[in-house]
Amino acid sequence: MKISQQHFLKGTWQQHSQTEDFDSSVCQLVFMFGAGTVVTLPEVFNYIRTQYPKADIVSCSTSGEIMDDGVYDDTVSVIAIQFDHTQVRCAKMSVVKGNNSFETGKVLMKELDAEDLVTVFVISEGSFSNGSELVNGLNSNNHKKIPITGGMAGDADRFQKTQVGLNAIPSEGNVVAVGFYGTRLQIGHSSFGGWDEFGRERLITRSDKNVLYEIDGRNALDLYKEYLGPYVNELPGSALFFPLSMRIGDSGKSLVRTILAISEEDKSMTFAGNLPEGSKVRLMKANFDRIINGSSVAAKHALEDEGNKKAPQLAILISCVGRKLILQERTYEEVKAAKDIFGPETAITGFYSYGELSPFNQDSNCELHNQTMTITTFSEI
Repeated sequence: MKISQQHFLKGTWQQHSQTEDFDSSVCQLVFMFGAGTVVTLPEVFNYIRTQYPKADIVSCSTSGEIMDDGVYDDTVSVIAIQFDHTQVRCAKMSVVKGNNSFETGKVLMKELDAEDLVTVFVISEGSFSNGSELVNGLNSNNHKKIPITGGMAGDADRFQKTQVGLNAIPSEGNVVAVGFYGTRLQIGHSSFGGWDEFGRERLITRSDKNVLYEIDGRNALDLYKEYLGPYVNELPGSALFFPLSMRIGDSGKSLVRTILAISEEDKSMTFAGNLPEGSKVRLMKANFDRIINGSSVAAKHALEDEGNKKAPQLAILISCVGRKLILQERTYEEVKAAKDIFGPETAITGFYSYGELSPFNQDSNCELHNQTMTITTFSEI
């Protein structure tokens, strides 16, 4: 595997790094992560298309760009990958607001399926699709339980519209899945939060997919507001500081769910992922040092999952916008924490998202996560 990284910063293209013998004319895959106002510029896409004429170009809008150990806003981070022993195939579908996220995931997975498929990386629009339903659709056609990872596009802290593209200028409503094929690609993945839970565990008594109506028989919004104190007047934005930890059944593992919207009319809350009735939830709050350390934990687990003592050749970091809004000027610390684990030989790219996709561990189904640092590593052997 050979890699080239470029950065579009303040209207100028800069070469960040490039592996010896990298050949842009035969490179197979390019990821382009950038601010929505910049990554959708025709001149940006046309430049990359000219640079890598045979590559599939996968792009999305972000809530911040990651390159090496830095975090940027209003830029475009580009990584081009030339595989030596791996084949790549991409598929794209449009998702309709509110009703076909499951079918989208199901069809994309079926389209990429093959005997030698080893992993799938997904980038979804992030403003209106149901991430849980998308993941459920992907899992329904993942009969071999290969790793599925990725993230949902962002729109800074505006939550208005997101754009995703495949071999075209990114636009609204798209989901792109990238399939990797061959026997010589090693994959690692991990997802970790670092938030503190507080208060007693409560039961979801009424919900409809990702809309929560009642907890312990009480109006969900009224109960939630009791915990917010002075933050109550800043809803729904302040909800990023107080996500919910959700546990389904008797599993000891918890998923984090972030609030996207509230309704004063019916006292409901809409989340980025599903909250099934009968699940148990606890409120969470930020712990700066634990959130930053969570990035190190995710990097260590990804290394263990890959099963290779050497540093990976590539790591894609997808972290939640909520972490960025909380960490603010300390945001770079969580990226640097992962970089310190991987070392200087690993090329790092990624973005801040509206949701992260990753299995909990090896051989388990993909899950939608919120408020986590999710890492996918790639190495060719």
